[in-house]
Amino acid sequence: MDIFTPEDMIRYLYNETSAEETAAIRLALESDWSLREKFELLRRSVESLDHIVRSPRAKVINSILAYAGITKVVEQA
Repeated sequence: MDIFTPEDMIRYLYNETSAEETAAIRLALESDWSLREKFELLRRSVESLDHIVRSPRAKVINSILAYAGITKVVEQA
């Protein structure tokens, strides 16, 4: 039985594995319950990354604007 690392699973999720690796991983996922559970955890984690919203804090924006000589325009949420 092949042993796949978390890195292999992530490459598989992003379709970065070779055809041979993809086939081997699919076969392993069908037959190895533990690997399938780990894979599902990774898959959900990758999906949640798409929903992360990143933006600077209002304090940071206001500091930049103040440095530039612009009046405070961003309110703290």
